[in-house]
Amino acid sequence: MGWAAVFASAFFFYLATVTIRWSRSSVSIDPAFFVFGRFALGFVVVALSMAIQRRSLRANRYRYLVGRTIGNTLAVFCFYQAVETTTVANANILNMTYPIFVALIAWFFLREQRDGVAMLMVPVAFVGIWLIVAPAGSQWDWHNGWGLASGFTASFAIIFLNLSRKHDSAETTLFYMFGWGLLIIWALFHDRIHLPNADELYYLSICSLFGVGGQYLLTYGFRYVTAVEGSIITSTRIVLAAVLGPIIVADPVLTTSGWMGAALIFLANVVLAVRKTRQVRWGPV
Repeated sequence: MGWAAVFASAFFFYLATVTIRWSRSSVSIDPAFFVFGRFALGFVVVALSMAIQRRSLRANRYRYLVGRTIGNTLAVFCFYQAVETTTVANANILNMTYPIFVALIAWFFLREQRDGVAMLMVPVAFVGIWLIVAPAGSQWDWHNGWGLASGFTASFAIIFLNLSRKHDSAETTLFYMFGWGLLIIWALFHDRIHLPNADELYYLSICSLFGVGGQYLLTYGFRYVTAVEGSIITSTRIVLAAVLGPIIVADPVLTTSGWMGAALIFLANVVLAVRKTRQVRWGPV
């Protein structure tokens, strides 16, 4: 059942982005509002869970929680902005570049985690990225920068999560991540957040349910599969986005170079998953 839960989490994360595109048919909701809704639901769920279990809100390493919160908040906002301005496929594929950036950051700043083979995958992945954002015969679409930014900032979220989980529980980490994330989004985008009408509330709720549900499915699934298996299954979101985008949200079909780019990024993620000896249990977005 573990592998099924991890795959379902990838599908839920994908459906959260699909909901953003579906909402265009009847309402206009800013990506920041979707982020706010996701964090609000996540905060309520985690707070109720901790209250029922009578868990303490005290954390041991607040500085790691701050890093996790900032990285995650930026990653989710950039991810949803990419969905809004590009395609669901490009947004999901580029978001899944975060393992490449983790390997790159680790090489320069975390000497104990340096891996030569992992670094060989970095140029492979960057070739894949180029094939996605600038396919043959097309100009570079700068809106794809949102997708790349989501992968880059998610890598910092993952690194700080790895540090945080050594000192604080998953529930504590999520409580502060959702709570502080809410405050950050409100402080930056309060003019885009308002009392939603019925249609807006519907799409905000569906997107948030898929996002938070995917987070919990991922955690449940990782209890029963190895880190390598879980990472590879999670990376299937690349394939889901490429295959289902034209069917579900009428996205343009990936070009041949686009498929090659997606394949290279997926290959790099699989190699990195196999090489990695320590894997965190909570995804970045």
